[in-house]
Amino acid sequence: VVQLVEFGGGSVQDGGSLSLSCHASGYTENFNVIVWFRQTPGKEREGVAAISTKSGNTHYHNSVKGRFTISRDNTKNTVSLIMNNLKPEDTAMYYCAADRYQGDWAHFSFRADAIYWGRGTQVTVSS
Repeated sequence: VVQLVEFGGGSVQDGGSLSLSCHASGYTENFNVIVWFRQTPGKEREGVAAISTKSGNTHYHNSVKGRFTISRDNTKNTVSLIMNNLKPEDTAMYYCAADRYQGDWAHFSFRADAIYWGRGTQVTVSS
């Protein structure tokens, strides 16, 4: 079993910054990818950023490229998401997920049925 707990989040003004962290515990050998998803009421959950826990390779949704940065600290079993230049459309519940991916990282794509999920943390950006 793997437990994921998100930290951070909150409310900022348009153009502001926030930092999210995801701490994993338990049988961490069960996954090799950490993904941040977000969801707003009435919409499907969408992948925002992903990182390979082994190689550090990253993947981003086009809407956040250049603004969000995902990183890992394997010594602390923690993945961070630095979010800069936030926009009102970034407002959502953000979830950390852990998954297994065996393919070529160049072909990585987000999938909503990741194995493990955190409870989420709210990010609100006001205009």
